[in-house]
This record gives sequence, structure tokens and C-alpha cells, in this order.
Amino acid sequence: MALTRDFRETVKDRADRDPEFRNGLLAEALEAVVRGELDVAKILLRDYINATVGFEAVGKALEKSPKSLMRMLGQAGNPNAKNLFGVTQYLQEDAGVRFKVVTVQPTKAKRRELVP
Repeated sequence: MALTRDFRETVKDRADRDPEFRNGLLAEALEAVVRGELDVAKILLRDYINATVGFEAVGKALEKSPKSLMRMLGQAGNPNAKNLFGVTQYLQEDAGVRFKVVTVQPTKAKRRELVP
């Protein structure tokens, strides 16, 4: 069965009307960064940016071209720490949220989670 709506459009519509979903997208992206899953983090950050502020706004805030940011968060992108954390800081400020890292002790292995 064919999809009738574009994935980006569906995510954007949901993010526009559901603040919990929007914050969840950002939290998942930041958790992926903390876990060292850069490829996952880049995908989630791209989805979040496309669904919320857009690359133009992020580029303007960070004084970087939107195309450069798109490449940085693309499949072959390799963002340095300064750029990656600049993006995540801007997105948190824009969303009006702050995340912090806390250590939790699951039964089998240590895992870190972000909490708003």
C-alpha cells in the first residue's frame, strides 16, 4: 500500500499541534548524541529542524549557510563538536526547554537518559 502523505509533512503537522511530540523528537535526538549514536542523532536533528524552525533559521542564528547545516546533518556529514552543540543549544533555546543528563542504574547495564 502506497503512502499518501510525505513523511516530513506528517511529522511537521504532528509537531505543529503536539508540543509533547515536538519535545520528544528533540529529546530523542539529544539522547542519541549522548549515547554516541551520531548517525541516529543526525537523522533525528534533521527531522526535528524540518518539522519546526527550518534550516534557514538555524543557519541565521549560527551564522552558517543552511546548505552547510544540511550537509553536516546529512548521511555523510561529519559535524565537529562545536557545530553539533551549537545546533543543539539553539534548538533548546528556540523550544524553550533545557535538558540535563542524569545517571540511572538499570539492572543490567548503565544507561544515561535526558530529562526535560
